[in-house]
This record gives sequence, C-alpha cells and structure tokens, in this order.
Amino acid sequence: MPDKVCPRCWSWFPATVTACPNCGAGLAAAEAPATTEAGAAGRANPARPRRHGVVGHLQRTWLRWCLLAAIVALVAGAVFPLPQLGLWGNPGCGFPGTMCTRVLFIGNSYTAVNDLPDTFTDVAWAGGHRVEVAALDPGGFTLAQHVSASATATTLRAQRWSVVVLQDQSEMPAFEEDRSGEMDPAATTLAGMIRSQGAQPLFYETFAHEAGLPDDGLPDYTSMQAAIDAGYLGIAAQLDVPVAPVGDAWQMVVNEQPSPGLWQSDGSHPTANGTYLAACVFYASIFDASPVGLSFHDGLPDGEARTLQKAAAAVVLGDQSKWGLPIRST
Repeated sequence: MPDKVCPRCWSWFPATVTACPNCGAGLAAAEAPATTEAGAAGRANPARPRRHGVVGHLQRTWLRWCLLAAIVALVAGAVFPLPQLGLWGNPGCGFPGTMCTRVLFIGNSYTAVNDLPDTFTDVAWAGGHRVEVAALDPGGFTLAQHVSASATATTLRAQRWSVVVLQDQSEMPAFEEDRSGEMDPAATTLAGMIRSQGAQPLFYETFAHEAGLPDDGLPDYTSMQAAIDAGYLGIAAQLDVPVAPVGDAWQMVVNEQPSPGLWQSDGSHPTANGTYLAACVFYASIFDASPVGLSFHDGLPDGEARTLQKAAAAVVLGDQSKWGLPIRST
C-alpha cells in the first residue's frame, strides 16, 4: 500500500494514517511505485513514493489562480488604463473620484515649441497633481485670431476647464498701439468667454527677444521685456485676471547668468531650458506651491533644473499680489 502525503506541509506518513498529525489536513495517497520484474525484491525494497501526483494537483491549482489574476488585470486595464494609474507620466483626470486640474492653453508657438503643456503636466505630476491639458497654439496666432477661430468657443465648451491660459503673439504686448487696438479687446472678449464657462483665465506673460526689437524702438532684451511686462500687467489689472510671470522669471535667470541658454538660435523661441522654466512658473502660479525639489527635470542636468526651479519659485511666490495670485478656484 503506498504512503500518504500532507498537501499542506509536505510531510509523509504511512498508509494507515488518515490525517496529518502536524496540521490536521487530510492526507493524499501518493502514486504507487512501479514494481520490478522481481516483484518480491521490489516489495522488499520499495522505492520512495513519487510526488508528482500531488504536485500536479497543486500546479493545476496555481495555474487556475494565475489565470484568474490575468483576467482581473485585463478587466482593470479596460476600466482604468495604465496611464490613469500614473505608471508613466501624469494620469490625467480619467480616474473617478480624484482631484484633477484641467488647463487649456490658448497661444501660439511660444506654447507649442517643446510642448509646454506636456512639460507642465510632468512637472505637476512630480508634485502629486493630476492634470489634463489641451492647447490651441497655431504658429504666429494672436489673441484676436483666437477670438475669430471657431475652435476657440468649441473647445471652451467641450470641457469643464479649471484654468485657461492666454498668450498673445510675442511682439504684440510690447507696443501700446497694438495693445489698445487689438490685444486688449481680444483679451477682454476671451476672458469673458472663459468665465462664462466657469473657468479661471490666466495670462502667460511671455519673454522678450534676446536682442529686443531695435528697428521698432526697443534696442535690447531689457527694454522689450519691460514693455511686455507693462502690457500684460496693464490688461490683467483692468480685467482682474492673474498673471503667470514667465517673462520675469526669465529675466531673473538672464541677470544671474551670462549665458542662460533659454533662447534657441533664432533669439525668439525657447530651448528646452526655457520651456522647463515656463512650466515651473505655471506650476507655482496654478498650484500656489514651490517647484523647488521636484524630481522631474525633463532631461536637464540636476543643477540647471534646480536653478530654473528656484527662479520660478522666487518670482511667483515672492510677490504674489503683483501677479494677482494665488488662484483660489483650483
């Protein structure tokens, strides 16, 4: 008669034992060994009972559990795709019952180059904030053109946005005639459209050209930046709209570093460093929190990223009342 084995603790007992003395589990019969041609010799010196009968049972049970786990994982993946779980990048607003900030960027290439909205989402997720973004940013577009574009009103109605960022063409805010004739009326219209949808407008104070606009009376970067700042702060005060002071943070870095590496070779559009700085400014402006120490550096060396984080924090959080911050509604 074959020996018996406890399937729980793997102890072996004579065939006459019915329950495991150690754990009380019922014993399972092991398969009988194959007899040799000399049956008597085989019975006199029996081989150790083979365990593959019990092992096979346990393996089948284990496979069933694996199959069940795989089915559960597939169902969970269908209901909550992996990006919504935050396993890579910002999970966005698809996960039910979680706080999330939806930001629409309305601008042009100063928003589109290096994908500022996407960089902002990664910075936000490093700070633990779920963010969903969209952008209307055709190259060279002015706010007046966005007012006329049908996509603007459609996109504003398509989602319950928390914040809508407004960025005009890079030169427009620097000239009073352009501001009064085009920028300010367009900004007024857009701010009204945004507020009617329950969202908070936010101006993106841009950065000046590296060499200014000498042919138009702005001989260098500093003079052009001052004109841009005055343009955005003027309409912001008039409409009671807060400002994300990217241009001022940019100027802080320029003043502290002889070669800040913020402009591309065209002297106008941002490098990855410039876009990262802008994203940190938006992080501090929207979440009323310092970006210093955030782990996402967008591939920049740690030292460079930390310098840009500090500049954003110092400018935004150092004098919030100047920018109409913090934003209370997000």
